[in-house]
Amino acid sequence: MNLKGYKMDGLGNDFLIIDQRNNPINLSADQIRHLADRNNIGFDQLIYIHSGKGAIPDIHFFNSDGGETSACGNGSRCISYLLMKENNTDKISIQTKSGILHSSLSGPQNITIDMGEPIFQWNKIPIAKDENIKNITINVPGHGSFSGYALSVGNPHFIIFQEISKDELKIIGPLIENHEFFPEKCNVTFAKVVDQENIKVNVWERGAGLTLACGTGACATLVACADKQLTNRSADIHFSTGSLKIEWKPNNKIYMSGPVSNIQAIEIEI
Repeated sequence: MNLKGYKMDGLGNDFLIIDQRNNPINLSADQIRHLADRNNIGFDQLIYIHSGKGAIPDIHFFNSDGGETSACGNGSRCISYLLMKENNTDKISIQTKSGILHSSLSGPQNITIDMGEPIFQWNKIPIAKDENIKNITINVPGHGSFSGYALSVGNPHFIIFQEISKDELKIIGPLIENHEFFPEKCNVTFAKVVDQENIKVNVWERGAGLTLACGTGACATLVACADKQLTNRSADIHFSTGSLKIEWKPNNKIYMSGPVSNIQAIEIEI
């Protein structure tokens, strides 16, 4: 079976997009994992476009391990750009499991998106028990303890305020992601505050592994740093491939701005 799809990325965080509005098809977890393999098409997340209600399309995200996820920041920016081009507009709204997200074109192939409000309630992140989310210590047998800040931006995040190499992150990341303290697993970000307006990060993404960039991770990092008064409420989050501008506004909404790639139409063989 052959399908038509699109490949896009935001700072190297890449996606396979399948339009379900006219030709609905649901891939199994095994099929998603097969297509996500870097020896095949390769991607961090699969994105489905559904018709939804009214004029707002319904968007579903699946990680490269085949599991569904409620939020994907860079994926939301990429799909918003694709739909803007389709509709010849500079503003678009999409429906996700995290709510309706509103996007605007803020420059040539640069998308600003309202990611909604951060979630701080322990049982909604979720974490295993009621603790001070701003100072949680996770014991990783054989690797010591890691202290950080837990919150949700549509998906659970754990922000650790220290540097780590990518080789170390490949070992530590999955151990924290799958730690019993996070019943729905978590995204793991190691963050180094450079100054009030710049933060360097490395991210291990839940269900996708080591990733070149993570939009919700950038949002969660800015909120955690600003809440601990380590940075301003607006800062550039730097990945190895570029940066995202994140702003946590007084109305509690998080706005993310950054570049998206060209849209590449591809044939998918199942």
